[in-house]
Amino acid sequence: MSAVPTSRSSHAPVLVDEVVEALAIVPGETHVDGTFGAGGYTRAMLGAGAGRVIAFDRDPNAIAAGPSLVPDALGGEGRLTLIEERFSQMDRVLAERGLSPVDGITLDIGVSSMQLDQAERGFSFQNDGPLDMRMSQSGETAADFLNTAEESEIARVIRDYGEEPRARTIARAIVAARPLARTSELAALLRKVLGHHAGMKTDPATRTFQAIRIHLNAELDELEQGLAAAERSLRPGGRLAVVTFHSLEDRIVKRFLKVRSGDVPAGSRHRPAVQAGPAPTFRNVAKPVSPSEAELHRNPRARSARLRSAIRTDAPPWGRKETLS
Repeated sequence: MSAVPTSRSSHAPVLVDEVVEALAIVPGETHVDGTFGAGGYTRAMLGAGAGRVIAFDRDPNAIAAGPSLVPDALGGEGRLTLIEERFSQMDRVLAERGLSPVDGITLDIGVSSMQLDQAERGFSFQNDGPLDMRMSQSGETAADFLNTAEESEIARVIRDYGEEPRARTIARAIVAARPLARTSELAALLRKVLGHHAGMKTDPATRTFQAIRIHLNAELDELEQGLAAAERSLRPGGRLAVVTFHSLEDRIVKRFLKVRSGDVPAGSRHRPAVQAGPAPTFRNVAKPVSPSEAELHRNPRARSARLRSAIRTDAPPWGRKETLS
């Protein structure tokens, strides 16, 4: 396990003002931060008047560091509850603790800046570290996957989760270079295969690192399950705010809110109408929000961020077997 940071992180959450606005926090309400990370959204919610924030994170480091990341003035008197668990399990955990339904839920999808900046976690190609990439610090590592998986499986992961057009070429090179143990080894291999020169806008290693991380942590499945868990956990009138950093994530959130708000395409004489599902569970689906130029200047990592939000209706949640399609 990597060292637990003991001082307050300087990492600023992306679109924090826009998230707080979407949550429309009323003093005394109970809100969920499904992805605590360095605590940025939790601090903002408590500062905006939330009576209590229940913060989830699967990373034990984030939970251990939590009390030091939230000032006593905000988190004191039982206003902050930290829970080491995946956000897809929030409905079960909240119900077991008698904390549901809640007034608002925020999800910040993907790897946190704190994880990226800890070289020993192996998420980033910017600094050398072990090929790890596990958010929960348990299970298969990136090195395990790359050194044992079939070439076809590696290519599938890189293609599907990294949207990398040269996935097969990369997978072939990875298998030929085994064993791989360090992030610097993988990054150098990717740059050699794909071509790299100073001044490139995006490092050619980006897509493959992202794909491996998404695969190892089952991030897209977690997101789909987490959205359904949020639907089951919000009270009527409760607000949902989701920040994504990748087109695959954003598509899942967009589709979920489109379907759950009853926004199905109308029929025509060439194409019959889509059969309506259960009653809509969300309304007031807001247009997606991107960072301002000022925020991008302060934090270039925010460039791909997108916020989507909506309000829970009083309709019962959809069944667990009902899909997003």
